[in-house]
Amino acid sequence: MSRPEDKLPADLYYNDSEARKYTTSSRIRNVQAQMTRRALELLDLQSPSLILDLGCGSGLSGAILSAVPASEGGPHTWLGMDVSSSMLSTALERDDGDGVEGDLMLADIGQGIPFRPGTFDAAVSISAIQWLCNADSSDVSPQGRLARFFNGLYASLRRGARAVCQFYPRNDAQRKMISNAAIKAGFGAGILEDDPGTKNAKIYLVLTVGGTSSADQGRGGTGSGSGNAIGNGTRDITDVVHGMDDVDILDRRKNASGNAGLIRPKDLKKGSKRWIVHKKERMERQGKIVKQSSKYTGRKRRPVW
Repeated sequence: MSRPEDKLPADLYYNDSEARKYTTSSRIRNVQAQMTRRALELLDLQSPSLILDLGCGSGLSGAILSAVPASEGGPHTWLGMDVSSSMLSTALERDDGDGVEGDLMLADIGQGIPFRPGTFDAAVSISAIQWLCNADSSDVSPQGRLARFFNGLYASLRRGARAVCQFYPRNDAQRKMISNAAIKAGFGAGILEDDPGTKNAKIYLVLTVGGTSSADQGRGGTGSGSGNAIGNGTRDITDVVHGMDDVDILDRRKNASGNAGLIRPKDLKKGSKRWIVHKKERMERQGKIVKQSSKYTGRKRRPVW
């Protein structure tokens, strides 16, 4: 079965007709609600929070965020970003009793998250980030779009915050590319798969920013059970997913040898091959298009008379 992201970019695929069809489908609404509640369970918010909804579409997930009762830590305030103007228009026109209570922003998350550092307490994304793996023109790359997205998301979340991104990877390579981009941005990343091996399998990327949240301190840094274990309050991803089944931990930030082997720019001679390669790698992480290195990279030229 063909995937929507294989047909057109999201802002073109979700025109007025597709946006209405998506929003009025009872099956899609039920699935969206289930995945949003699962994401909230993984976020484990203990008090009303400011949440960023990435790829919010017509506000189906936002309606769930607004409806969280006080007994479960709500209600939450949310802000949604989406690249489809038709989806956002549909959100504003909804008359199904689940009107949009959050603020909406027309923006491409693949171009970054344009908010001040530490703005949000948490973030959710339902069925959206797989769209970042498609390059619609030769001057953009999936790696660059993912890097801009995760770097911006990391900066916009406060210390101790979490983000949960549900997505549909095309294959293991795409799944690895997305998780690696999150790790490079600084997140602790864990992948949780519900109903593995079935056609209803759902994959969640659970991200942590680091530091200890006030909610953890209030609990004394302890917890147990599936989906809400906090461990010792260090907010490392291994504590977040403690006790969960079918969890794959992807955290390469920790090195047994500490900072051994770490290359610092000031230790490299400007203009040398190592300096040039290091600069190219840094530009690639920033999402820029960089020419591949070759045996001629950094080679000294003969003097011109």
